[in-house]
Amino acid sequence: MLSSLKAYYEKLILGHPKTVLILVVLITLAAAAGLPRFKLDASADSLTLETDNALDYYREVSERYASGDFLVVTYHYKNGDLFSPDSLANLRRLSTELSQVQGATGIQSILNVPLLYSPKIFITDIATEMRTLSMPNTNHQLAREEFLNSPIYRNLILSPDGQTTALVINLKPDSRGLELVRERDALRRLRNKDRLNPEQQTQLQNASAAYLQHRTESEAQSRARVEQVREIISHYSGDAELFLGGISMITADMIAFIQNDLVVFGAGTLLFIVLTLLIIFRQVRWVLLPLATCVSTAVTMLGLLSWLDWRLTVISANFVALLLIITLAITIHLAVRYREYFTLHPEWDRKQLALATVSFMAKPCLYTGLTTIVAFISLVASGIRPVIDFGWMMSIGVILALMMAFLIIPASLVLLRKRNSTLSKDNSHVFTLLFSRFTERHTALVLSAAALAAVFSVFGISKLKVENRFIDYFDDSTEIYQGMLVIDQQLGGTTPLEIVIDMPTDSGQPLNDRTPQTADTQQGDDDFEEDPFADEDIFGDEEATTENSYWFTTSGLARIEKLHDFLEQQPEIGKVQSLATLYKVARDLKGSALNDFELAVARNSLPPEINQVLVEPYWSTEHNQTRITLRVLETDPGLRRSELIQRIYTFAEDDLGISRENIHLTGMLVLYNNMLQSLFQSQILTLGAVFIGILLMFLVLFRSLWLALIALTPNMLAAGIVLGGMGLAGIPLDMMTITIAAITVGIGVDNAIHYIYRYREEFRRDGDYLASMHRSHATIGRAMFYTAITIVAGFSILTLSEFVPSIYFGLLTALAMSTALLGSLTLLPLLLLLIKPFPKPATAINTGSTHKPPTTESCPSP
Repeated sequence: MLSSLKAYYEKLILGHPKTVLILVVLITLAAAAGLPRFKLDASADSLTLETDNALDYYREVSERYASGDFLVVTYHYKNGDLFSPDSLANLRRLSTELSQVQGATGIQSILNVPLLYSPKIFITDIATEMRTLSMPNTNHQLAREEFLNSPIYRNLILSPDGQTTALVINLKPDSRGLELVRERDALRRLRNKDRLNPEQQTQLQNASAAYLQHRTESEAQSRARVEQVREIISHYSGDAELFLGGISMITADMIAFIQNDLVVFGAGTLLFIVLTLLIIFRQVRWVLLPLATCVSTAVTMLGLLSWLDWRLTVISANFVALLLIITLAITIHLAVRYREYFTLHPEWDRKQLALATVSFMAKPCLYTGLTTIVAFISLVASGIRPVIDFGWMMSIGVILALMMAFLIIPASLVLLRKRNSTLSKDNSHVFTLLFSRFTERHTALVLSAAALAAVFSVFGISKLKVENRFIDYFDDSTEIYQGMLVIDQQLGGTTPLEIVIDMPTDSGQPLNDRTPQTADTQQGDDDFEEDPFADEDIFGDEEATTENSYWFTTSGLARIEKLHDFLEQQPEIGKVQSLATLYKVARDLKGSALNDFELAVARNSLPPEINQVLVEPYWSTEHNQTRITLRVLETDPGLRRSELIQRIYTFAEDDLGISRENIHLTGMLVLYNNMLQSLFQSQILTLGAVFIGILLMFLVLFRSLWLALIALTPNMLAAGIVLGGMGLAGIPLDMMTITIAAITVGIGVDNAIHYIYRYREEFRRDGDYLASMHRSHATIGRAMFYTAITIVAGFSILTLSEFVPSIYFGLLTALAMSTALLGSLTLLPLLLLLIKPFPKPATAINTGSTHKPPTTESCPSP
């Protein structure tokens, strides 16, 4: 069968090289025609788990409480006091301009929020005497004190030093987007649970396409809105220091980061390819041929993604650079082998040289490509959508790289005039032979170093963590970082967290009475047999204490207030808002606690301005639930999201008697934490998948368990060293770094395959393990060295990114590949020497200068 494939290849590819190259050019141009359709994705969907039910609940709560997106502009006046007439006039002009931004439904600032303490008014006069800072004769000093100390505004709208404020641009909720994504997700869940019928499959396709189209349009509008806001605030930079924040802004900037990374990585990698090829081969043809192969592969793959509307994310932004590096590695192996044949057999013609090169390299390149594909496909097990997409994109890209390399390089070599001059002298084998001599002379040292590395890996991996700060993903020179820093440290925190508490549907009793009395729960229920939060109230009536009004009674509000106060005491939490905020203000304005009757009256008499700010966002009578919103301090060095979430659940259950099924935590912090907590499992799944997949492939390739384990050992050790180093250095796992281990093993074993394949050929010559090692280092060792240096330097280009995880990914992968190369040139041959897995050849086979010119019948079998 292999002989037949070789014959077809010789006839179709090498026999019609011009036709092959023309077809490659046409395919590349057709793919390039789709590049204008190329799109990027930095939406919240790209930072969450593929099947996270918490995401559905988050969307439901957002729609229920009409909590749309918003942008935040921080404002620090440079020329004096923030409350000076000039500053307020400047702020008023800015607010007016921002209110005209497309999609804005209103601006919330110190200028227009209701003032209740400036001066302090009676609770009965709220509807008639409420003031704002913009009104004439408002006492600015009292207003400043209210913003700093009021339960409503403290840590919300004015920094503790009174010099930095925030303007919140409220945006219209995307109800259409929520409707479409719910329809799509409902069909996805049905698909995952049961098979869809043809009609439902069509509905899913239509729903997915409609949501994607809507999201594309919405993201374009959002980016335009962010640019419009930036244009407005740029006019005020002379008088004030301003930063823009908000999810929309982060998404827009992430898109810019991806675009910049694609350009920088692509251009940097291409420049590096040219320099590398010039240094290695010092011939124009060996620069242009690999370069043409790399460019054709990248353009065709990007065009395919464009036609399929398959979008790159922050995680897959390094896709182009990685694909170029892998393609270059394949072309270098072909080039080195061709030049070896050219040196050994100068009498062969161009077709014979090309056929011999393809025949010898087809099998190892195929298996190295397959092992790399296995590594990337293993990322599908992560459950994280951008990581899954990255895995599939790279798998398809590697297949394309193999096809392009074995089409463009051989076909071009058949057409190009054969050079009569000898090849430039290559002394790189002198360097690689240093490793073989070191391995021969220092066996104990190599084994000891490997053992120490294994211990180091195990200890370091035990220290791995997933907790990290989102702000640390960005360089401190970026507006994302600077804006988040100001909002986090001066304006009450950045990362939103919401707590939703349900009322029981089968009883009007407080939550702690919902659980049936059992022997196990009797003690907990006894603590609330007499509700400690309930007040004796002679004015209470049945209507005021109905089930859907429970949260607006003294009993319900006291429970909310206790949780509210607990949250404010947590060091990781900034601003907390709930119905307790209104309760505290009302109690303060009255001078004593309100009873249920007064609360019922106040509920119906509050002006719309107060209802919109202090009631509607925190209470749903329709669903019998209350909502607490808070912002977490992303810059807090002690932030442990999972511990914080568990602490809140424990307090609610143990101190308030709220059962776990009646309290729900949601928001971006929960979604992000769910993704982080899945990383350990994802790392185990991806590493396990790549190990099993490559081990099975090695068993097929080498037909020897010993050889399979020998080939895997140095690469698994390299992956372990990097993961262990991350653990000891305190570098957390994230969506980028969980891919390093699988990629290291998948690409690193390429060296092992090439080395063992060549070692086996050399061993057949004389059956001498030691001589075979030296000869293998002098031949395939050079190609391994070239490709490894290429990969290491290529990954190092990722350090030019503004996205910190990409920098870590580049540096750590470069370190892993360096370690894998070192292992392949020392530990791998040493294991071959010690275990001796090859049978002694019956007769010596000379594969040197007496090799006959290749034909379809006589060429080495691939």
